[in-house]
Amino acid sequence: MRKIDEKTINTMRVLSADAIQKAKSGHPGMPLGASPIVFSLYANHLNFNPKNPEMINRDRFVLSAGHGSMLLYSIHHLFGFDITINDIKNFRQFGSITPGHPEYKHTPGVEATTGPLGAGASMAVGMAMAEAHLASIFNRENYKIIDNYTYVLVGDGCMMEGVSNEAFSLAGNLKLNKLIVLYDSNNITIEGKCDLTFTENVMKRMKSYGFYVQEVKDGNNPDKISEAIKKAKKQNKKPSFIKINTKIGYGCPNKEGTSKCHGEPLGEDNISQLRKTLKYDNPPFVVDEDVYQNCKEYLKDKIKKQEEYEKMKEGYFIKYPEMKALFDEYFNPDYEKLCHDSSIWEYDDISKATRTSSGEILSKLKDKIKNLIGGSADLAPSNKTELKGMGDFSPCNYKGKNIHFGVREMAMGGIANGLCLYGGLKVFVSTFFVFSDYLKPMARLSALMKLPVTYIFTHDSIGVGEDGPTHEPVEHLAMFRSCPNFITIRPADTKEVIGAWKFILSDKTSPVALILSRQNLPQLKNTGDGVLLGAYIVEKENKEKPDLIIIASGSELSLAVSAREELLKQNIDARVVSMASMELFERQDDKYKESILPSEIRKRLIIEAGSKFGWGRYMGFEGKSVTVDEFGASAPSSVLFKEYGFTLENVVKCALELL
Repeated sequence: MRKIDEKTINTMRVLSADAIQKAKSGHPGMPLGASPIVFSLYANHLNFNPKNPEMINRDRFVLSAGHGSMLLYSIHHLFGFDITINDIKNFRQFGSITPGHPEYKHTPGVEATTGPLGAGASMAVGMAMAEAHLASIFNRENYKIIDNYTYVLVGDGCMMEGVSNEAFSLAGNLKLNKLIVLYDSNNITIEGKCDLTFTENVMKRMKSYGFYVQEVKDGNNPDKISEAIKKAKKQNKKPSFIKINTKIGYGCPNKEGTSKCHGEPLGEDNISQLRKTLKYDNPPFVVDEDVYQNCKEYLKDKIKKQEEYEKMKEGYFIKYPEMKALFDEYFNPDYEKLCHDSSIWEYDDISKATRTSSGEILSKLKDKIKNLIGGSADLAPSNKTELKGMGDFSPCNYKGKNIHFGVREMAMGGIANGLCLYGGLKVFVSTFFVFSDYLKPMARLSALMKLPVTYIFTHDSIGVGEDGPTHEPVEHLAMFRSCPNFITIRPADTKEVIGAWKFILSDKTSPVALILSRQNLPQLKNTGDGVLLGAYIVEKENKEKPDLIIIASGSELSLAVSAREELLKQNIDARVVSMASMELFERQDDKYKESILPSEIRKRLIIEAGSKFGWGRYMGFEGKSVTVDEFGASAPSSVLFKEYGFTLENVVKCALELL
């Protein structure tokens, strides 16, 4: 190792420790131990340009162990990303671009929002899948338009979390040879040594998944780390896993190798000792010019490579002009224009399950959206999500548009994020609604990163029937509705499904949960694109003011319409409102919301085959609900709807009680 490289690594270490100390909060242990790993990667292998951090052909680096965020901010500062010393000083402070865990689109060069351990691992797998898929479509002989590696740095905690194991299992199966996992193995968690809970042979496990496995015994030797990465890059049939043995808190005599430096500042005295051990004399937040210059030297080759790539891409588009239009369709799409393509939105006016309606639309969209890709957690036939004729994504066919995730819901959500983060793809995933429990943490990250991933959830209620309470989602609508920047849409018929898909095509910053029925639903008379407004009037009152308002979603909307007709026979005039999406309704202005739910009309009846939780703001103190606030039962769906009060007789009775 060159002296200047050693000094650069120690600068990263001390910058990290000082920032954490100033914030009086953070995780210094990992940056002290893993700085040689990250420096070796950035200096010798990672293809990037700090002045153009979003160039398409860059290598991706995901810090899955996101608690070590200062490690990322330090090296990005040294290599010239738009992160200043003042930003480093403001680590973990309100409004800074250096938050406690890395956040996508918040800090230059951060590829993914990480923090929940293992999440970054699954997103890295998604990025590697995206690279393989896009390369198979665009690359030609002597023109590798899509050609990058995906690196992910994981820790012991990431390797314990199930999501990483799900994702790595699939990555091995898919032979993603351009995925390289760097394992910072320091044998420490918050509670102490990993021996307390984690004694398995990780290398054998990864080998069993189909990875090419190596070990670097001295994690303080960047040359050995670089050699291992070189070997990994030569693999053409396997993803790679490099176990790198490090010492948490390296250089801090009183805390090195212990859990005491994992998640708390070192303290002024210990930082003083750290400086002595590392022979680093600079005061806090002062970086020597030769360190900056060292990083600039490494950058010269990377910038030259980018210039060569841009020239090659220009030549590619000249030689293959038809690919320029296709490239734009992938990376600069205009999905909204499809909302006006009537051929997509034709439908049969017959009773059908909304999962079937969605599947029919998806089968049309696959021919219109070239970059549509997605799949199901082993449930495509039930979810109606197979893209027929588009092939299966596999080691033999990376062009395939149908991804078989296997029974791996949580990894599926993380991989969907990675596919979307890579760029150039319109991504959907699917499973039964009740199993959204498994992927909720990854869906939350979709919302946090503002990724327009489409989550298709079928079998939406007690309508699942005989499968019983383990398969009947009750509280799940409330769960997704409570998530910021997440749009939940529960359509009542085919026309509302159409409206939902139009929103999916027009919005660019929110994930969508499309909640679909297993059972057939009737086509209603006045439904339609009102879904785009979240809630709208399906049946208007005849008088100047309604006697009450009936609000319903999904399969219960037809019941609300029937109840209104029955109430009219008793001279009771009700308004029926479809509340297909609370989130979209809340995006409307107060004037519109008041026009749909006038504040003076306090007699309101809510009908939904799910939890009452979350309906209070629309029901009010004088309202009433027909909902399901227990776990359901095993029986034919027709029996269950009757038992839980979703009958014309009971809804009319509840309306009369309100009045």
